[in-house]
Amino acid sequence: MNTIFVAGHARLPSGMAAKNLYETLTITAELDKKYGVIVTASCTLATQHGQDFVHDLLKGHSLQDGIEKPIKDIEEHYLGKAGNALISALKDLYKQYQSHNTSK
Repeated sequence: MNTIFVAGHARLPSGMAAKNLYETLTITAELDKKYGVIVTASCTLATQHGQDFVHDLLKGHSLQDGIEKPIKDIEEHYLGKAGNALISALKDLYKQYQSHNTSK
């Protein structure tokens, strides 16, 4: 298998539909092992549209390039209550990725 699965988590703000289902927001990503490119991504936002939006935003980005660009994309294009939670979950996912790479 040429991919790895990474997850990042963050607390959801109150008043969100997803908060009724989950206490935390999770972003998961399947990454190419060699280049760190996100092949597919998902998250626990309540709507399929929101989940698809996050997938489209992250797909194709290489974590070897850091996460500044996807964070900026979230800040500029996601206008929902979960924006900060998405950024926090992405930072946690990136931390997990870096931890995996340094433990090799």
